[in-house]
Amino acid sequence: MPLRVVGVLALAALPLTACGSSKTPESASTQPTATLTIWADDQRSAALKPFAESFGKANHVDVQVQAVSKDLQTNYVTAAQSGKGPDIVVGAHDWIGNLVQNGTIDPIQLSDSQKSAFADVAVKAVTFNGQVYGVPYAIENLALIRNTDLAPTAPATIEDLVAAGKALKDAGKVSNILSLQVGQNGDAYHIYPLFSSAGGYLFGTKPNGDYDPADLGVGKPESVEAFKKIAALGEKGSGALTRSVNSDNAIPAFTGGKAPFLISGPWAVADIKKAGIKYDITPIPPFAGGKPAQPFVGVQAFYVASKGKSKALANEFVTNYLTKPDLQVALYQANPRPPALTAAMDQVKGGDPDIEKWLTAGKGGAVLPAIPAMAAVWDPFGKAESAIVGGADVPATLTGASKTITDAINK
Repeated sequence: MPLRVVGVLALAALPLTACGSSKTPESASTQPTATLTIWADDQRSAALKPFAESFGKANHVDVQVQAVSKDLQTNYVTAAQSGKGPDIVVGAHDWIGNLVQNGTIDPIQLSDSQKSAFADVAVKAVTFNGQVYGVPYAIENLALIRNTDLAPTAPATIEDLVAAGKALKDAGKVSNILSLQVGQNGDAYHIYPLFSSAGGYLFGTKPNGDYDPADLGVGKPESVEAFKKIAALGEKGSGALTRSVNSDNAIPAFTGGKAPFLISGPWAVADIKKAGIKYDITPIPPFAGGKPAQPFVGVQAFYVASKGKSKALANEFVTNYLTKPDLQVALYQANPRPPALTAAMDQVKGGDPDIEKWLTAGKGGAVLPAIPAMAAVWDPFGKAESAIVGGADVPATLTGASKTITDAINK
């Protein structure tokens, strides 16, 4: 899912030149003339380093790629506002509203030809209030992954999925009907496809297609009805959804053969392959008679810090270096998610049949809201989901969640 990832950060830049050395100094033409600092998660930093070094040598720049592991968005905002942040940060597109609101990233100028080189959904995702704020490099969404030894046929509906999983469970072949992470705090991202298929919505849209924070759907009648269908899948219903399945064990339950179906994203595939599970990837099925199950479509992107010390270099890196296929292919190889750049996609999809399947599963998906109001949704919505899966009253639970979200938005 979208990364919300920083460990201990090395905020101080490395010295550009050694002091007190008795060696003959390098010629001025080869010495770094500036420093460019990039913050990324562990996997992306490893992929970025050789390209950053190449960019540095070509432009006489000391490029520092700092690997981080959790709380990246929060730590970045804090550091950026105090003038101690990087020049570039890598993260999910749904950060944009919060980063813009906090004045920590700048718009990016891409030509029409550069924008046309990316998938349309990727450009849409990084556009906020009519301006492009990030250069996208990967697209991600949820899909249904099934163990083809246990479930050779893709279910047409959620009801078919539950029936197939229940038959396998009754036969003692699996212990879970479905592996979809819920946990004690819920998971709005993973439940959204079912919520949308049942008719629920988070935010309405404005005439221009942007999400409208004034139109919160969480407590609306259609969302209440949607959660009644989700409740029927819960612990007092079919048991397809349980709070015992969480972010730590959802994928292991599938790779361990305990569940025939898993709703997850591209990040699950490495573990599935390692476990030797025969699998297929298909769109998440809808409720019978319901709307299509819309997964959120997320985009990973590079952002230019508004208070970075090397803004011109940062812009050069993201607009003219990141928009070429080589780096995007390297990032795909480090963490296989469909590249946002069409040329990079064309290079890798021939060797990875899963890519087209992920893209097919994401067609018609909802772009993950990047508006600041979305930050108020995750926790109350997730906790409401968890409570309802556990058997809580649907209307009362959603009324409470709606009030909590509305109060947070209106603060």
